[in-house]
Amino acid sequence: MPTAMPRVTIRYFASLRERLGRAEEVLDLEGIRTVAEVWARATGEPLPANTLVAVNLEYADFSQPLRDGDEVAFFPPVTGG
Repeated sequence: MPTAMPRVTIRYFASLRERLGRAEEVLDLEGIRTVAEVWARATGEPLPANTLVAVNLEYADFSQPLRDGDEVAFFPPVTGG
């Protein structure tokens, strides 16, 4: 029996969600190793300046490696006022 392709769940918040027109998606990890590569494959866009990322609910770096089942969340920086 073939094994399932490793996948990650991606969540977009606030202005990123509005700009991309989606809040969540699942992406196969084939050929993807890092958070930055997830963004590139999922959006086809350059990463907006100051974008924050969390992997499995913890702040992460864009070079962080990913594993099957991880949840990656992208959100713009929090602004005060």
